Amino acid sequence: MAEVGMNDAELARPLGELRGVLIPGETLEAYAIQRRLFALTHRRVLVAATSGRLVVLTRKLLGGFDVATIRWQDLEEVTLRVGIVSAALAVRAGKATDLASLAATGTQRVEFRGLRRDQAQGVYRICQTQDQAWREKRRVRELEELRARSGGIQVSAGAAAAPAAGGDAVRRLQEAKQLLDAKLITDAEYEAIKAKIVS
Repeated sequence: MAEVGMNDAELARPLGELRGVLIPGETLEAYAIQRRLFALTHRRVLVAATSGRLVVLTRKLLGGFDVATIRWQDLEEVTLRVGIVSAALAVRAGKATDLASLAATGTQRVEFRGLRRDQAQGVYRICQTQDQAWREKRRVRELEELRARSGGIQVSAGAAAAPAAGGDAVRRLQEAKQLLDAKLITDAEYEAIKAKIVS
């Protein structure tokens, strides 16, 4: 993956630092190093896409480096601008609500300028693949939650229980319609959910 303008010795050090922060079982899939010209006013950056996250290494002034990571499930959007000499990769990430992260904390956007073009394109492809995979996982999870909520309407013989059950069915139908409008479920899935709620 070495590129013209960087010799093996220059490349070995940042890649060695990167491999030193990978967790067991994590693999490096693509990386992009900032061109020296773009790092005149700040320390150079290495952006790496691994099997589990996006890792950003920033060299410190007096040696060493800082590490920042973005989990793939937190990725909301990634954009790439390719110029004649370099590329810029912009990433927007939030905090997904899952078992590892119990509350949303807002969205942050970071941009990495002056990256080597072909390397940045490789990182972008991995980011897009992971973004699409996690969107599909979230869609499936939301669909499963909707199906779980829409099943098992209990109608008792008492007159007071009937309006509550009817109101619950209306709410679940509205949720299913929202999922359909957001294109999270297909028409066929919507009809199946609707039939189950109505029956």
